[in-house]
Amino acid sequence: MTIITVNTPAGRLSLEQRRELAETLTDAVLVPEVGRFAPAARVGIQVHFVERERDMMAIGGRLLADAGQELDVMVIDLAVMDAAWQPDVRAQVIERVLAALVAACGVEKPSPAWWVNFRVIDEGSWGSSGGALSVLSLLDSGVFTEERAEAVRAALGG
Repeated sequence: MTIITVNTPAGRLSLEQRRELAETLTDAVLVPEVGRFAPAARVGIQVHFVERERDMMAIGGRLLADAGQELDVMVIDLAVMDAAWQPDVRAQVIERVLAALVAACGVEKPSPAWWVNFRVIDEGSWGSSGGALSVLSLLDSGVFTEERAEAVRAALGG
């Protein structure tokens, strides 16, 4: 289970860009999370787009409304279930997210004001369907590669 929240100034992303990002951001997390492209696992990932007026965001102590249009600000918050998220896997996800943003936005490279937060939700702290969930219960679903399932079990002592 993963929730990706894309925070942008109002109007930064077009409908077509959001459509593209809904798919590419899902896949940016999916492959490292389960170890392969597994379409069945896509339903476990949500992408939320949150827009704020330029007078509701600031960088460097200045409202974006006062700073001019040259600042391209985005904050992407990734909330993932506790699993085997070693630093190299986290870095891979962050790089894939930034690459998806670059492609969708049609720019050459990420803006230095595009920030990605990678948050791991502790085991037992994620709930749905009337109760707490565990990634351990998902490992036998067939979407995780055996290598990723083993890594998750080892990381969580399961």
